[in-house]
Parts: sequence; C-alpha cells; structure tokens
Amino acid sequence: MTPAINLLNKQKISHTVHAYEHDPNHGAYGLEAAEKLGFNPEKVFKTLIIELDASKLACVIIPVAESLNLKSAAKALGAKKASMAKVEDAERSTGYIKGGVSPFGQKKRLPTIVDASAEHLETLLVSGGRRGLDIEVRTEDLLKILRAKLIKVRA
Repeated sequence: MTPAINLLNKQKISHTVHAYEHDPNHGAYGLEAAEKLGFNPEKVFKTLIIELDASKLACVIIPVAESLNLKSAAKALGAKKASMAKVEDAERSTGYIKGGVSPFGQKKRLPTIVDASAEHLETLLVSGGRRGLDIEVRTEDLLKILRAKLIKVRA
C-alpha cells in the first residue's frame, strides 16, 4: 500500500489500482503507464510539481502526452512565474520519487490544478505513489479530495 491508496481507502473513495512492470529504461513514466495498461493517453494523467515565484510549490495534473504551459499554470495559481521544481524539492515535499509522484497522500498538501481536458472524463488515471502503479478514480472525486480547480494549462 502507498500513502495514495491509504488515503483513498480511508476516505472511502472508489478506485481501481492498475499495476504494471515498470521498465527503468523507458524514461517517459506516464506514457509507459498508458502503453502498458492499454489506456488512451488522454485518460492517463501525470503529476508535475512546479515552483511558483521561486518560493512555493504547487501540483499540476495534465495528460501524459501533453506539455505544461508554465505561464498558464502560474497565472491560474496567482503567481507571476512558474518553473519546474527541482526533483529533490518535489520528492521532499511529496514523499514520492520521480516517476511515482501521486497527487494523493502527499506529505504536504500543495495547491493543485487539473488540466481542463479532464472535465469530460468520468474517470482518469494518476500515479498510485510508485513507478508501475496507477490509480483510476472518478474525476469529480479527484477534484474534491485535492480541492483542485479545472483550468487549461497544457501547451
């Protein structure tokens, strides 16, 4: 069990765990999950940790095949600028390792936005808290638990 799964169980949120054999040579963690689990990449989302105005961290959830528009993310989170957080800062803040960062059960709750493309999806997949593990959850449950906003932030 991961902190992400424990949180969903504790809050009695319906979810499905999808496991696959992670290939350390793949590199694109989210795309690997979509490929190995047989899901459309539009339904599989990656969790990115960004740094706002060089001081605060935030969480952005976007489809695995998309790129993040940092300017849009900064604006959505009320910051002047945003950059990708250093890996060690993201790992320290979330308690997860690169390629296994889940939006659920992070050590420190971060402000979170979800790309607006999730709005039409009944369910979506996000990391389950380790490489090779994804969680399928209802989009409305994800938004509620994370107190996240839907905003177009992909490039």
